Amino acid sequence: MAGGGGGLGASRQLDQTPTWAVALVCAIIVIISVILEKSIHKVGESFSRRKKFSLLEALDKIKAELMILGFISLLLTFGQNFIAKICVPEHIGNTMLPCSRKPHANEHDHHRRLLWHERRFLGADSPAEGCKKGYVPLISVSGLHQLHIFIFFLAIFHVINSGATMRLGRMKIRAWKEWEQAIAAEEESANDPTRFRLTHETSFVKGHTSPWVTNAALFYIASFFRHMLWAVRKADYLALRHGFISVHLAPGKKFDFQKYIKRSLEDDFKVIVGIPPALWSIAVIYLLVNVNGWPATFWLSIMPLVIILAVGTKLQSIITRMAIEIQERHAVVQGIPLVQVTDRHFWFNRPKFVLHLLHITLFQNAFEITYFIWTTYEFGLYSCFHDYFTLTLIRVCIGVFVQFFCSYITLPLYALVSQMGSHMKKSIFDEQTSRALKNWHNKVKKRSESSCKAHSRRLGAGNLDVSLTNISSKIASSSIILADKRETGDESTKVDIIPQSTAPADPKNVSSLHS
Repeated sequence: MAGGGGGLGASRQLDQTPTWAVALVCAIIVIISVILEKSIHKVGESFSRRKKFSLLEALDKIKAELMILGFISLLLTFGQNFIAKICVPEHIGNTMLPCSRKPHANEHDHHRRLLWHERRFLGADSPAEGCKKGYVPLISVSGLHQLHIFIFFLAIFHVINSGATMRLGRMKIRAWKEWEQAIAAEEESANDPTRFRLTHETSFVKGHTSPWVTNAALFYIASFFRHMLWAVRKADYLALRHGFISVHLAPGKKFDFQKYIKRSLEDDFKVIVGIPPALWSIAVIYLLVNVNGWPATFWLSIMPLVIILAVGTKLQSIITRMAIEIQERHAVVQGIPLVQVTDRHFWFNRPKFVLHLLHITLFQNAFEITYFIWTTYEFGLYSCFHDYFTLTLIRVCIGVFVQFFCSYITLPLYALVSQMGSHMKKSIFDEQTSRALKNWHNKVKKRSESSCKAHSRRLGAGNLDVSLTNISSKIASSSIILADKRETGDESTKVDIIPQSTAPADPKNVSSLHS
């Protein structure tokens, strides 16, 4: 018998294993698992204490995905011997292979390692012995073991990619804080009655308009390079901030727009960390078409790059179109020009559609990077999976670039430009403020139904709109102040939303505020 006692020792089962060895291995696994669970729990407590409810929900989604991967791992462990006994005809088992069946000299050591895995793994017999002549196992025990390791890599890198995505996005938005802090001085000079300018003389319009933007091809080429070189300028940030506050709040109202964008990013993050069944199907398709000689994997690998560049170009084109609309008005403005807030600039009039594209891009890109790391770990850097090593290296570099660029540039840009839609996000407000807003809406609606006709004869509709705008701005500003206080641990702040005008609001205007 080759290997002698070493072979027997390597294949002995649990009844021939010392109890101290079993207890030691179990203790180490339990300790590591408890430490990981407690660490995740501590992170959740930190989010809850700081009132980061969107991040807390995102963490719950990550835990749910890890639980799904855990179930997959358990099913593989329990059913590996049963799956290995399933036999298929040899001509079917040798189709759509990821590597050529022709043996290479440098794969000899790897084949020996696979045979050693097969002999030692749970003391199982070679699955080929259970199949009659002309048949091969569906998946061998060693293949299932390698698939098991792939699931482990998916779990680890899903957590790493999620954390890196959020960290890079917050870093980018944090860089806008100095623009927000300089707003007070900017607004004082902007309100100077001597500072009247034509719209085409403002920094925002001049930076996005020129004679050649009327050409559709040149228009998108310019948007592409703006996205690549300078995604968000200070003039862009100030113009979008001014438009958001003027439409959803009250003009000239003090509002921390940068903090609002940061919370909006956290709200988007809880969407992109999830792995719905549609994304799992993409992963299965990638594994299916990864056949030796097929170019499908190459095209799949560049899809995230194409999508991310298309999305970034679209977001930049939205900013440019808003600047062109301002220029076409040929108006005189005081300070920052007012952009037109609407959903029609987005694909299918749905700003959320862009977020779904970013979600698909980040998942597919992370899956491909994980697949490369797993194949390198299991089969080596120069294995048959990487026959064209230069091309493989280019694909990996593209994947790293897409991960960084999407997290640091495109996702924060989306968080900013998506605010130019017709609807204001209410999910960033805390529960207490949301209840106060809802109660105020119900009270105003009841009061307006009983006395709307009498008051409408005495008061102009313009005064009603101004009163409603002031009340809505007070609500939104108070909610941000309340959230800021809670982030610092101050629970003493209460928000009392009391309309200061005795005139009832128009129910139609109230409904539009909440839509």
